[in-house]
Amino acid sequence: VDPNTGRLVFGAGNICNHFYSLDFIDNKILGTTGFNLYHVAHKKIPFYDETKGETTKPETNNGIKLESFIFDCFPLSESMAVMDVPRADNFAPVKNAPGSTSDSPDTARQMLSVRAKGWLEAAGAKLDQGEGICEIQPLTSYDGEGLQEYSDKTVKCPFSI
Repeated sequence: VDPNTGRLVFGAGNICNHFYSLDFIDNKILGTTGFNLYHVAHKKIPFYDETKGETTKPETNNGIKLESFIFDCFPLSESMAVMDVPRADNFAPVKNAPGSTSDSPDTARQMLSVRAKGWLEAAGAKLDQGEGICEIQPLTSYDGEGLQEYSDKTVKCPFSI
């Protein structure tokens, strides 16, 4: 967040849902020596400390790793598309352990629950707000469609439809 404006410094992110054809992978990535992109990343690399007789986790960066990312092949593409989607509807990252206050299985479940409730309300349902996780299974609705049968009905939370 920019402290001067209160807005996000970066307006977009990459949730790493990439779809490549086998032809692209075979001919543009594997079939060429042109794809050799590495980024230097300074890292805290654990090492064996002989004086202590144990593995030590350093407090400061002590080494480098060469990294390559899935999106590094974008410049090799002759055509590509980017989808801009609402973060709240399409991005529930899981990077931290259960119980963490952000980016955990718990927060992802909560985000999906809020989305499921929103879909039913958009379909005209009235929600009896109980506690617990609410779910609309992907075979029932992929993006909020097909929920008209719940219009003018009261649905008790939590639910799994």
